[in-house]
Amino acid sequence: MKKMTLLGGLTPAQFLRDYWHKKPLLIRQAIPGFSAPIPRDELFALAERDDVESRLVSHEKSGWQFEHGPFGTLPPLKRKEWTLLVQGVNLHHASADALLREFRFIPDARLDDLMISYASEGGGVGPHFDSYDVFLLQAHGQRRWRISAQDDLTLVEGAALKILKNFKHEQEFVLEPGDMLYLPPHYAHDGVALDECMTYSIGFRAPAYQELGESFLQFMMDSIELPGRFADADLKPTSKPAELPGDMIERVRDELNKIRFTDDDISIFLGEYLSEPKASVFFNSPAQALSFARFGQALKKRGLILDRKTQMLYRNRHIFINGDSFEVNGADKKILSQLANARALENNEINGASEDLLDAFHHWYESGWVALK
Repeated sequence: MKKMTLLGGLTPAQFLRDYWHKKPLLIRQAIPGFSAPIPRDELFALAERDDVESRLVSHEKSGWQFEHGPFGTLPPLKRKEWTLLVQGVNLHHASADALLREFRFIPDARLDDLMISYASEGGGVGPHFDSYDVFLLQAHGQRRWRISAQDDLTLVEGAALKILKNFKHEQEFVLEPGDMLYLPPHYAHDGVALDECMTYSIGFRAPAYQELGESFLQFMMDSIELPGRFADADLKPTSKPAELPGDMIERVRDELNKIRFTDDDISIFLGEYLSEPKASVFFNSPAQALSFARFGQALKKRGLILDRKTQMLYRNRHIFINGDSFEVNGADKKILSQLANARALENNEINGASEDLLDAFHHWYESGWVALK
């Protein structure tokens, strides 16, 4: 891969080797001349919607105040020390989605969303740490970042937010529009707006193993097969009837240990789990959907594109889209892999698609998962 201005002249391989999950990287003019593509009023309008996750953070004399949206009204623009956080802006705005896709040198399975932080002068969310990697791109105004590799991640008890109790910064930077700061997980940081400012946060998924384990076991419930029934033909009399028999524990243990999970089991689980839309995501079906025949004709002329909200992954013969999965082979597999990687298909790239795949495309089109180009 070639060197990227976005990464300060590093190739993706160099960045991943030297910085990812390891240490911060300040990149001056990662996007030269960058100007916020989403105006303040559009961001505020998103915060009014109940299908958009938003939060409001204020720092007052009484301490930190925290509210969940949607918000009908926001604090006056001239009021200092408040921050609006709008999650998943890439799902609702083409420019935000295009910006998020610039980071696809990281697998889609790890890429999460683009959050926009709007802050009045002095606004911030306090010194804290994240459990995931993040790129902080300055879009408007100036923000001062103070960061630290400190091991002490003790939080203030009883605070409305997860605020570090003993934050001691080691480095300090002021970011201008186009500048970007990368931080690995658990790196302490505190960003304060020096004037009205907007910061775009490109975040990555890092689910807890506990969460994955619970979801995986739920996923596997219908797949586990343990034939037979407990039996103890060699049972002996007992003088302690309330005691759980040791032989019973051993027999059940031996049967449960027969359960084996394959790579396919884990691949299918992860593909469905990671492509599942968040609870706040809704798809819009076409107002007047084309019939299958007319859709097929248009498809061969115009090609196909994934909706911004659609998450599509694949592994070997398995395809995953918005929480669903199925197996494909041959030409269909090649076509769907191309669609997942490019998030679009040209009309000539659909040649050779089976009738079943064309039917799937039409179903996805009716559901709002894909659209004609």
